[in-house]
Parts: sequence; C-alpha cells; structure tokens
Amino acid sequence: MNDHTDDDLPEIIENITYDELQVGQSARQTRTLTADDISAFAALSGDVNPAHLDADYADKTLFHGVIAHGMWGAALISKVLGTTLPGPGTIYLEQTLRFLKPVRIGDTLRITATVLTKEDLKKHVTLDCEIKNQTGALVLAGVATVIAPTEKVRRPRTQLPLLRLVDHKTRFAALLASVAELEAVRCAVIHPCDTESLKGALAAGRHNMIVPVLIAPLAKLRATAEEAGLSLDGIEIIDVAHSHAAAARGAAMAAAGEVEVLMKGSLHTDEMMSAIIALPQLRTKRRLSHVFRLEVPLYEKVLLISDAALNIQPTLLEKADIVQNAIDLAHALGNPLPKVAILSAVETVTPKIASTIDAAALCKMAERGQIRGALLDGPLAFDNAISPAAARIKGIVSPVAGHADILIVPDLEAGNMLAKQLEYLAGAATCGVVLGATVPIALTSRADDADARVASAALALLLAHRYRQERP
Repeated sequence: MNDHTDDDLPEIIENITYDELQVGQSARQTRTLTADDISAFAALSGDVNPAHLDADYADKTLFHGVIAHGMWGAALISKVLGTTLPGPGTIYLEQTLRFLKPVRIGDTLRITATVLTKEDLKKHVTLDCEIKNQTGALVLAGVATVIAPTEKVRRPRTQLPLLRLVDHKTRFAALLASVAELEAVRCAVIHPCDTESLKGALAAGRHNMIVPVLIAPLAKLRATAEEAGLSLDGIEIIDVAHSHAAAARGAAMAAAGEVEVLMKGSLHTDEMMSAIIALPQLRTKRRLSHVFRLEVPLYEKVLLISDAALNIQPTLLEKADIVQNAIDLAHALGNPLPKVAILSAVETVTPKIASTIDAAALCKMAERGQIRGALLDGPLAFDNAISPAAARIKGIVSPVAGHADILIVPDLEAGNMLAKQLEYLAGAATCGVVLGATVPIALTSRADDADARVASAALALLLAHRYRQERP
C-alpha cells in the first residue's frame, strides 16, 4: 500500500496503468483539517453555510461545533485517485458517497482507496473509498468508477502557489477580545465630523472600550450623524466653534484629568498635535511618536512600525525615544521582549548613509541600558529584517533578522510609504496610536475606516490601563 501524509508526498507523480492495477491494491493519504481548510473551501465553492464558519451558530446545531464541508472530504478522495491510485490520466466517471460522521478542526483523516473490480473492455475500474478519523471511526465512504490510464505517466509534482487567507474579521475580533475585560475609559473624540470617524467613535463606545465625549460644532456633528444614520442619543457632546477649538478643548480636558484618552476625528494630524504639544501638563520626558500596528497577511505575526506620522527627520536621541515608545506598546500588547529592527537601505554601517550610523548607535545604547525591554539589531534592510531566507543568504546571524516585531524607519517619509504600501498593496489591517504624552492618543488617517478607528481605540485602551499602573 502507498501511504503518504501531505508533508512527505513524493516529488515525482507516477501513475499506475490499467494493466498494472490489481484487485485489492490500495493507496492511502493522511490530512489534518485546519480552520484555514474550511475557510479556503468556502471561499472557492461559495458555500458559506454557518455550520462551517460561524462558531456561535454551529454550537447550537446537532453537531455542537464547527464541522468541515462534506464535499471537502470528497475532494480528498479525488486527490488520492488523481495523484496516486490510479494517478495522472485517471478520468472520473462516478462517485457514490455516504457521510457518516462530522469532521472537526484538528481531526486527522486517513483517506484510503482500494481497487474492487476491473473491466478490460473499457478499462473501467471501481474503487472502494473510505475516510477514517484518528480514532478509526469511518466518517465518509463510497465507491468510485474511473477510466484508468493505459499509458505510463511520470511527472514532477506541480508546486502550488502559497495560499494565505486574509481574514480581517477574525483578526479584528481577536484584537477586541484581547481588551474585552478592561474597564472602558473616558475619551475625548476630537472633531468626528465625517462618517467613518463618527462611526468608529460610536462603535468603540458600543464595544465598551471608551466612554466617548464628542467635541465638535454641534450642527455639523448632527448633520454627519443624520446623513450616516447614526444615533447620538445618550452621548456626551461638547459644542465648539471649529476643529481648532475642538483640539484645544480636548487637550485641556486631558491635561485636567477629565479624560484618559484622546481620539482623532476628521481634522488634520498637525492641528490636533499642536494643541497637545502646547500644554506642558501633557508632555513627558519622552518624545511623542506614532506607532502603526499592522497585521500583514504574508507575515507570521503582528508588526509595529514607527515613526511614520509625527517625526519628520528625527535625531538620534529622538529615535531612541521612538524606539522605547514602540517597545512600550509591544509590552502592552503582550510581547515581553520584542525584536526591533532598525531599518536602512543596507545592512552594513556606511558613513555615507546617516541612518546606518544611527542604527549602530541605537544598538549600542540598548547594550548600555539606555533603551530597555527589547532585542535590537541594525542597520537592517527591509528584506533581511522580515525574511529569514534573505537574512540567511546575506550571512546575517542575528536573533532579530528575519523575525522582527518592530520596524524603526529612518524618517517619516520612508515609514509612511512603507505602512501604506503594506496596507494598500499587501492587504494589511492597520491601526495606530501616539505614545510619549501623559495620555495615549488614538490617531488614524482621515482615509481610515471605522474598524481601523475602533482598533486604534483598543490600543489606546491597553495603554491607558498601563499608564494607570505606572502612576505614583
């Protein structure tokens, strides 16, 4: 019997011709069901039956949990027949199926095909097909009728493209779940006078992350809510003349301890930040800096990028603060020792490229305890910061290279382009927050949708509780 798992399939596919087939001959393959298998099958087939995709619904069915599509099992049988027994050149004629038990995420299935009969005239072959789970229980059974190949075929196995599912909904839900136990904080939302910023603020309130205080011209705010079909019932509103006044009022409330978080609405970033910087009570010894949090489909973990929004051409000491702020956010997100890559165009220290000198100095500062709580390495080019293969090819031996949690960019232009390329070309889900003030500031682009604003509020909530713990 041929017996293979998905991890040890041969590089060469070779069929078994009709003349070589013998009654009783078998082949077996093994496959473990993952949540991604279910999502991929649903995406390809369009079968979005909630029994397969909605855990809350599935828990109430007779199966008491999510199960695989029945025809996913049929596809596994097709795989055995088309690649192993009889293999390439096989033509499917008929398949009967009996679905006997549900298949659940984590089940390891053994798919077996056994030759039952041969018909010499038409080269027809019938095969008994069965799938058993890890306990030996039969979950799917049937009989296939095929036309077996008569000519020998021996071909290299086709290398399939990498399939990564972009499930922003699940990732977004996971971020919200991570802050679900935290008490909501009072938040001044500055000039939420467009649909997405208002939706985001109200949604963050519904998720019990913030108690929103909307600061904006009342008439404009009400017009925005009416146009978007949003209710302002029960929401505290402070009427001001314009966006500058909204920024000033929100900053004053934060300075007086009336709110624990500030959240940007539809005004310009520099307009809001100018009002914050103008108040000494909101400043700390640390430089203010912005950190993007990105979930990139082709990267294995959450990626933080800084600074791509506030500091245009930071000095070395300002970069030290930018690094420490990003590390603090990583700690709040549950990463106790993040890997920080200091980016440049090259991975060697080069006097003609100032960012490489800064990178080397930042790493030495970390060695001397001037930057704490992370592993730093740099200069690193973007490829060898996030790709183990690129780091290996270039001979870089480092615990950071290829595995970065945080990317520190040379300047705002580089960071802004990098973050937006990852968002718009690579499908990254993004949100952001400003650190270095006495309160966290949920700061997003005016082009961001409501979900990005809710996600930014989640970051601010995490930091607000951390700041509470750090106060004397």
